[in-house]
Amino acid sequence: MKIKELCMDERPREKMMSKGAESLSNAELLAIMLRTGTADRNVIDVARDLMTRGEGKLNTVASMSIEKLCETEGIGPSKAVTVAAAFELGRRCASEDIATSRTTISSAKTVFRIMLPLLRGLDHEECWVLYLNRANHLIAKERISSGGLDSTTLDSRVIVRKALERKACGIILSHNHPSGSALPGTADIQTTRQLDKALKICDISLLDHVVIASDSYYSFADEELVKL
Repeated sequence: MKIKELCMDERPREKMMSKGAESLSNAELLAIMLRTGTADRNVIDVARDLMTRGEGKLNTVASMSIEKLCETEGIGPSKAVTVAAAFELGRRCASEDIATSRTTISSAKTVFRIMLPLLRGLDHEECWVLYLNRANHLIAKERISSGGLDSTTLDSRVIVRKALERKACGIILSHNHPSGSALPGTADIQTTRQLDKALKICDISLLDHVVIASDSYYSFADEELVKL
């Protein structure tokens, strides 16, 4: 059945206008972004198919690459990019709500809350740096590198330079493990030690390295794996 053949209350766009976004299902919200279906299937059916491919979980759909999204019949590169952009905006919005210029980083749990919206569901590793002043207030955060499925490359010189530019007194390193295990590997430990040495030369403290996986995290500082 085509969208135009549905009654007004069943059309996602009209339903949202009359009843609000909270009244729509996940598939209906996706349908609004997708806009059109195919000759044989309406856009709601396409959106439901996408949700099925994501096992009914928005986080799974949000982690899909452009290529993976395009595997759903009725979704081409243009629609896939639109969906991916919407989820990226959601991640950034969630992170902004948590991390402000007045945020004080007092524990690894705070780092986890700030970084989870940005790192959850990614199929590749990303490494971020949080820059702090002397009072441990968050100055800024930025992605330093992005890698493959299980690795990312860090340049200690770049991190030190950026920390000096921002007049940071301390930094916190954070990266994700798409594998689902937050336990650090040998490379994680070696990289942390090397960065700590480089920062100390400039009198900057490496306060923690928080590894995030799914809904769990591992803190180097909490576990005293490396004496920072």
